[in-house]
Amino acid sequence: MPQSVRAQLEAIEAKTLSPLATLSARSRGRLKPEAECDLRPAFQHDRDRILHSKAFRRLKHKSQVFLSPSGDHYRTRLTHTLEVAQIARTISKSLRLNEDLTEAIALGHDLGHTPFGHAGEETLNRIARDGFRHHEQSLRVVDILEGLNLTREVRDGILKHSKGTGEIMVRDSAERAVTPEGQIVRVADIIAYICHDIDDALRAGVLTEADLPPEPIALVGQTHSKRIGSMVRDLIFTTLKEDDGEIHLSLPMVEAMVDLRSFLYEQVYGNRSIKRDFDRARRVLAALFEAVSERPDRPEYSGSVIHRPGEEAEQAVVDFLAGMTDRYALSLYDKLFLPRPWAVL
Repeated sequence: MPQSVRAQLEAIEAKTLSPLATLSARSRGRLKPEAECDLRPAFQHDRDRILHSKAFRRLKHKSQVFLSPSGDHYRTRLTHTLEVAQIARTISKSLRLNEDLTEAIALGHDLGHTPFGHAGEETLNRIARDGFRHHEQSLRVVDILEGLNLTREVRDGILKHSKGTGEIMVRDSAERAVTPEGQIVRVADIIAYICHDIDDALRAGVLTEADLPPEPIALVGQTHSKRIGSMVRDLIFTTLKEDDGEIHLSLPMVEAMVDLRSFLYEQVYGNRSIKRDFDRARRVLAALFEAVSERPDRPEYSGSVIHRPGEEAEQAVVDFLAGMTDRYALSLYDKLFLPRPWAVL
């Protein structure tokens, strides 16, 4: 019997990828055993499942920084995800790691993110009894809400991609992805949002070029493309130079990225106009949480609040709210809380 296409592709991986790469044929498997695809290696199959999921499509109407932007060129959670995937694949290919695994993790890393960016996440974390963390919700999306039955390597990378204001390069094995591909996605996520949030803030007039901190900008570059290129090249060439089986950034680059991230938190995310929008978004989501918790059977949304056996009723509310797009949340708020024009007959 001729060798399957999948087996041929797995053999190419074994011959061409780095000894550090995670081979598809050596995956630790899925939560539920299933027959392997005859065409696609396991991580490519995972990538396809994520790409075709409903949660992935909803990312196009979830905010990155600017809430429900009317301008066509501002990032959304979807375009952020695609930029992370592109950056991560470039790094992965240069280091001869598994691009399919890298892309699958990158495409799935924010599936559980709330509407209204981090304002939504902070709100659910504050009011939900068990708190809320989008990386954990992303894993819940692929495992339970969408039932994608992904490989353990992709699931691990999704769960451990988040960093907040923590270390750029994580060395704690409990917090670090088990695969180098997962570790790369985590750094690619930071590179992407540092660079594109600066770019969007400049476009919005929240920042000017003169506002950017001179020392880190002198290192990473004066333009969006140069900044991405500098960070990506530093990671690739520093990793190749160290050649110790770990992913590395140079110390000057780490310091520059930390400085730029701190600058964004102070000057962009803390900007008065942006913060005002975030505060309004928090009130919208908190009001929806209370309304849906009190009446999960209202006809406006009853079919979408799914209480699963063995789980607290609140979890169904959290799943529903976290899955909303910005525009759906605003539309539902309008229906539930704003007065309707009186019809004169």
